[in-house]
Amino acid sequence: MTQTAPANPLEMVAYNLSRQIEDNQIVYIGTGIPMVGALLAKKTHAPNITMVFESGGQDPLEGDMPWSVGCPFTYRKSPMSMEMAASFGQCSLGYVDIAFQGGAQIDMYGNVNTSVIGSYEQVKSLLPGSGGGNDIGSLTDRSVLVGLQSPERFPEKVDFITTPGYLDGGDSREKAGLMGGPVAVVTQSGIFDFEPESKRMRLVAMNPGMTVEMAQMATGFELLVADNLQEIEAPSTDILEILRNDVDPRGVFISF
Repeated sequence: MTQTAPANPLEMVAYNLSRQIEDNQIVYIGTGIPMVGALLAKKTHAPNITMVFESGGQDPLEGDMPWSVGCPFTYRKSPMSMEMAASFGQCSLGYVDIAFQGGAQIDMYGNVNTSVIGSYEQVKSLLPGSGGGNDIGSLTDRSVLVGLQSPERFPEKVDFITTPGYLDGGDSREKAGLMGGPVAVVTQSGIFDFEPESKRMRLVAMNPGMTVEMAQMATGFELLVADNLQEIEAPSTDILEILRNDVDPRGVFISF
């Protein structure tokens, strides 16, 4: 009898993203691991979610794993398919319950950089820009940040704020007139939230086999750690079979 291999780090990220979703929610989805997490949720504990893809597709019929938000599988037989700008407008109108986004850099206050590494005066890498990320991060009540963690990608301060998190911490986001804010960060280390007063990123749950020391080594600033730090239970064999055979059978986003 063949044993099922344990979840790899990308599969754990997808699994933990799926657990952020509750049934009957409207879920805003961008390209990559967020698509995997949303589809896994729909095939398991949240069958009644409405998936809104960044390119405008609204809850398409079940199909193959999209290769991006522009793939035909994101709008095949959808009840509605809109322009990208209109799908961002859904966030401002309040028709999104939870949204996912990543970035080249995510800092200790959940600010996201997808614009430039270095500065525009001394460019090291020029990135794609907002692509609607600012709309998502500024206008949704609940956003979840996602990324593979390293000190370079999780610096103390991003080189450029493309999408605001909690800005300088404390009540600075509220003073800027922005609603909501990021509620979680999901990485290969586990799950983080934001400490209520300081709005600093805080480790609240670790993936199997991870330690606080390992998470700290992958972070460019001093991590806060919750007093009741949890260890995340590994996904069951049934969940892994669905993830590998039904959600992303070609390993588009969950294979190294």
